[in-house]
Amino acid sequence: MTDTIIKVDLNKSAYEHDDIHNRWHPDIPMVATVKPGDDFKVECLDWTGGQIKNNDDASDVRDVDLTQVHFLSGPIAVEGAEPGDLLVVDILDIGTFEESQWGFNGFFSKQNGGGFLDEHFPEAQKSIWDFNGMFTSSRHIPGVEFAGLIHPGLIGTLPSKEMLDTWNAREKELYDTEPDRVPALACMPYAETAHMGRMKPEDAKIAAAEGARTVPPREHGGNCDIKDLSRGSKVYFPVYVKGAGLSVGDLHFSQGDGEITFCGAIEMAGWIHMRVNLIKGGMEKYAIKNPIFKPSKITPKYDDYLIFEGISVDEKGKQHFLDVNVAYRQACLNAIEYLKKFGYSGAQAYSLLGTAPVQGHISGVVDVPNSCATLWLPTDIFEFDIKPNADGPTKFLDGSIDMPLAPDIKK
Repeated sequence: MTDTIIKVDLNKSAYEHDDIHNRWHPDIPMVATVKPGDDFKVECLDWTGGQIKNNDDASDVRDVDLTQVHFLSGPIAVEGAEPGDLLVVDILDIGTFEESQWGFNGFFSKQNGGGFLDEHFPEAQKSIWDFNGMFTSSRHIPGVEFAGLIHPGLIGTLPSKEMLDTWNAREKELYDTEPDRVPALACMPYAETAHMGRMKPEDAKIAAAEGARTVPPREHGGNCDIKDLSRGSKVYFPVYVKGAGLSVGDLHFSQGDGEITFCGAIEMAGWIHMRVNLIKGGMEKYAIKNPIFKPSKITPKYDDYLIFEGISVDEKGKQHFLDVNVAYRQACLNAIEYLKKFGYSGAQAYSLLGTAPVQGHISGVVDVPNSCATLWLPTDIFEFDIKPNADGPTKFLDGSIDMPLAPDIKK
């Protein structure tokens, strides 16, 4: 029987768990030790540590304390792991807690986190999703049901001190180019809400002042939000410290490519079953700078799509040079406008693109001046036909149902 080496209590604060941390630092003590070949289970809080509730009020999304996130289970030591090795992680299974069969999606207030399309959706809103086995649906976005592709949004190894210093220096350089920007260009160390796991208080105070925030992906993995890191996938992580220091959290029931709403997947608490192995000296052997992975053989089968194109001309008509970010933004906006013709609000459409098994592709990066990006929307998730026809769209919704909205005022 597989051991659960880290357990969480959903009724307790994340700060009451000493086997959880919310910063990256090489000196965070390991909370468990496993051997190559071992398999084990790890339980995880949702990425906010329970700040978002299952209700119809989006005030909690508006007022969420983003300096706390993400809460990660770990770090876990792997016997024999040394800097320069590759840590091989097989994701064997992932699941929900029986007592917590729901998840949430939302967009943050532009004044508190923002998001990919925050100029169009500046106020906080959220949708709640109920789980029914492998399927999910939302009372806030009627007319859709789809199979989840459960995955960890955040998984990685501890950085070395040298790597931590590099992260902080380069992100501070970017931050300083526009220090008053909202949202900020980078999330700098913030000691006040740091949770350093089992560090002694006197050590934690010093480490918290330089601990890297967990918001971005980096060389060690981290917050990559790759929806295909699901059960059955295999990941090869660079090792930077003795023992590797594997940590995981931010579990998602489902997500569209890009996690475009920032709180952009169906966020959940749950558990993950993993197996670890080592490739000694693997970083040099395979020229590994960032993690690589093999996807699962098990994925939801959706093979009929409407594909929306976007080019690197923004919504104000400004031409950008081969800007894939602008192109994908336009593909998303085009899909949102299309779905509004069927009665969805812009918010419902936006949330749907962040939660459903939507595919994002970079389709062209050489035809100056426009890159082309595409968003693939599966048609089978809808209860009605969304394909174009000569009669025009039939409104499925009448506007009587929408996502909860919180005024954009920070308490």
